[in-house]
Amino acid sequence: MAASNDLAHWRGQIFSRLLQVVLLLGIITAIPSALLAAREAIWSIVALDVLAIGWVGLIWHLRAMPYRWRVWQFLIVAYLVGVGLLLKIGPVSQIYMMLMPVLAALLLGMRPALSTLALTSLTIFFLGLHPDVALHVQGVPDSPVLRALIVALNFLFIAAVLTLSCAFLLRHLERSSQALSQLNANLRLTATALARLNDMVMLAEVTDAPGGAAPATRIIFVNDAFERSSGYARAEVLGRSLLFQQGPATDAGELARVAAAMANAQPARAELLNYNKAGKAYWVEAELAPFTDADGKQTHWVAVEREIDERKKSEADIHRLAFYDVLTGLPNRRLLMDRIGHLLAAAPRGNTISALMFIDLDHFKHINDARGHATGDALLRLAGERLAQLMRKADTVARIGGDEFVVLLAHLAEDLDSAARAAAQVAEKIRAAIARDFDIDGQSYHCSASIGVTLLPKAGQQAHDLLREADIAMYRAKAEGRNGIAFFEAAMQAGVERRLTLERALARALDAHALCMHVQPQVDRHGRVTGAELLMRWPQADGSHIAPGIFIPIAEESGLIVRLGHWALREACRAASLLARAGQPVALSVNVSPAQFRQPDFAARVQAALAEHGTPAGALILELTEGLLIDQRDASLARMRELAALGIRFSIDDFGTGYSSLAYLTSMPLYELKIDKRFIDDTPHDARDTAIVQAILAMARHLGLRVVAEGVETQEQADFLLAHDCDGLQGYLYARPMPLDDFLAWLARYQA
Repeated sequence: MAASNDLAHWRGQIFSRLLQVVLLLGIITAIPSALLAAREAIWSIVALDVLAIGWVGLIWHLRAMPYRWRVWQFLIVAYLVGVGLLLKIGPVSQIYMMLMPVLAALLLGMRPALSTLALTSLTIFFLGLHPDVALHVQGVPDSPVLRALIVALNFLFIAAVLTLSCAFLLRHLERSSQALSQLNANLRLTATALARLNDMVMLAEVTDAPGGAAPATRIIFVNDAFERSSGYARAEVLGRSLLFQQGPATDAGELARVAAAMANAQPARAELLNYNKAGKAYWVEAELAPFTDADGKQTHWVAVEREIDERKKSEADIHRLAFYDVLTGLPNRRLLMDRIGHLLAAAPRGNTISALMFIDLDHFKHINDARGHATGDALLRLAGERLAQLMRKADTVARIGGDEFVVLLAHLAEDLDSAARAAAQVAEKIRAAIARDFDIDGQSYHCSASIGVTLLPKAGQQAHDLLREADIAMYRAKAEGRNGIAFFEAAMQAGVERRLTLERALARALDAHALCMHVQPQVDRHGRVTGAELLMRWPQADGSHIAPGIFIPIAEESGLIVRLGHWALREACRAASLLARAGQPVALSVNVSPAQFRQPDFAARVQAALAEHGTPAGALILELTEGLLIDQRDASLARMRELAALGIRFSIDDFGTGYSSLAYLTSMPLYELKIDKRFIDDTPHDARDTAIVQAILAMARHLGLRVVAEGVETQEQADFLLAHDCDGLQGYLYARPMPLDDFLAWLARYQA
């Protein structure tokens, strides 16, 4: 329909111009013709010229009339003029008759052209029979019909060739116009679709670069999405290269890959960092495809880009969560292990020594518990910043959990001694940096660091092996007093393995009830047995024992101390009941660890153990350490008062070696103090220890507290203590710890 409309419009334009030309030429030629005809008194010619010019003028003037009506009027004028001229001038005027079918083909189409062709041919035939039309054909018999037929057929042939040529040409033109109209419609639709796509589209033509260089590109089209995203107006980018938006942070390798693909006329796909008109960077996923002409020559490139900032942000967030610590922004354990692995993999190609440091913040838990997690988190962030500031670009600072940091120092030196010295210097800088006060919300907080160091590479070791070595060295630094540095040694590994073996064996011993309690008596100044302490023993198959000083710390580190303490409490209640039934009711002291005492159900467990064996509460004395009051002081005091109300008595074990604050003595429901063996060992010969013992005895007497001295091994020690009013003595001078049955037999002998 669009093609037909276009052809009709074209015919209308042709007809309008034709009328103007005919009218102009007709006036120019008709006036002289009319004057000549008038001079010769050929009035019919004058009338015909005037009538024709007037009629054509009228047709031109009546532009509002239907197109086909006006064309037929014009063709009638041409027909009448041709007939008139044939009648008046002769056969030469046949050319006028040829005008009608040719114009009909041009202006109306095939069918009107064939109709007018037939009309004019018949007209010439019949006019050829008229006696006024002098048709003469050389060599033809003088027969009007034959002459008219020959002239008409020749006219028909020539007129048909011209008419059909015009008609076929117009028909082909009409079909081409239809195809062109459809193509234009498709192009308009495509252009509209491209313009409205959310993806950015650029179309560039290939231009030959001077000097035989690689072909360049020149943008000839961009869509609306490109204008929105880039900030450039379409006119600002026309003629520029497809890659004009790249900037300093764009990946040069990706650009080179894309440029190489374009130079070889190959499609390319890449993720590029583009820059908009304002200079802001944004990520795009670009696809570039070449176009070639019918001869295979590359002519154009089309680039389709879509913004992927959100996807890149999500990928960065996922990467950050996977490889970086959320709190400090430092690499996490996963990324650290990966970097250690890469360093170990590259070690055979180099000859340098690196170092791994395990850093633990000392007493961080105290700050975290006392001031809350917000303050603790702030301290961890500040500590991470201080560590990062000390490191080179090639080094790695990671947080692997809690208050634990790890530093990987790459390529320190080519020999072990130099690498160890360099690592020690860095470790000392770290220790000093952490030791500086941290300012958090206007408050100063002090912290220190224990640092373990191991060197790498080592044959056959993996990342986790090195991390374990640094961890072991760090615990050595803690054991040596904290705020220090320790290098890993093979002996440390052996110690750790022994400790792990003992930990597993202790758990099995608890399950198998293989531990036992021994009893050591306490006597007063008159030699009477006033109490006894229950002490744990771990017998072995060969008859030996593992000392409590070895397995108790292992139990505390592993968490077995709570199970161990509950078992000891039940054993104490059982022993007290057996002594009472044997007629030897002796108060029994049993140690309670801070971890056991802080259990929410500790008081309930004590009551359950007493009820299980029918033991009176007064038969138990619970020995606590001074360190119990460092954390959760109020809760600990509340629990002590709850148990004291039941009749349980409390003793402070190893008094003078721990917290050493006298303020708690008046707030705690205490029954006695126990002087640690280390003070008794050198009493009365060492003036300082002797003074401490005297001070403890004097203070306890004023506070109304009973005092028991541990580790009494000589009579001289006993005499000194009794001379200073010590209430109870416990040690090898009187008896070694023994099984309960042996203790009953000892009591019988001792009292006899």
